[in-house]
Amino acid sequence: MQFEVKGTPFPVVVCNLEGGESMKCQKGAMTWMSPNMQMETSTGGIGKMFGKAFTGEALTENKYTAQGGQGMIAFGSGVPGNILPIDLSDGKTIVAQKRSFLASEAGVNMEIHFQKKGAAGLFGGEGFVMQKFSGKGYVFLEVDGSTVEYDLQPGQTMIVDTGNLAVMDSTVKMDIQMIKGLGNMLGGGEGLFNTVLTGPGRVWLQTMPVSTLAGAISPYIATGR
Repeated sequence: MQFEVKGTPFPVVVCNLEGGESMKCQKGAMTWMSPNMQMETSTGGIGKMFGKAFTGEALTENKYTAQGGQGMIAFGSGVPGNILPIDLSDGKTIVAQKRSFLASEAGVNMEIHFQKKGAAGLFGGEGFVMQKFSGKGYVFLEVDGSTVEYDLQPGQTMIVDTGNLAVMDSTVKMDIQMIKGLGNMLGGGEGLFNTVLTGPGRVWLQTMPVSTLAGAISPYIATGR
């Protein structure tokens, strides 16, 4: 499978498949394809259905297979931002914000990931339930706004505003930290908590969480201007 991410601010990933190769995607993600792509819709079993319900994904997923030769299929993002391709072929596992899954090769597995620390789930902005991806092949994730990547060394920490964490290696630990000072809490505009990430591992941060974007434009929608 060969791919190319194109377009802004609503990008698509265009995938070129060899005959017999398959792609899985979130419901409604396909934007265009060659006529020899065969579609099959499934739930993936009761366990996966419950997992998708927890993470906010549709209960069904679509599988597209190139029949009789090479095929092409494109998957489009539903929010302004980026499509992040991550190769899991080296045995790595990643954890992502819920509703981030766009599409993947057939060998990628998706399951729910529960935050072990309750406080991180309540106040970290990413919630108790996230998505965990493993297996073999590429997974394509939707990221809000632009993407900035950091490689944290063992014990190295980074403080991230609530909601700006998009993806992290499963080796990265996540916790929360209360903002110090009553004046900072009430007047700083940053909320009460920040997310604390501790290495080793890579983290991918998003510059404009869709919740922040919605809050920024809601006054104009309410007034009609």
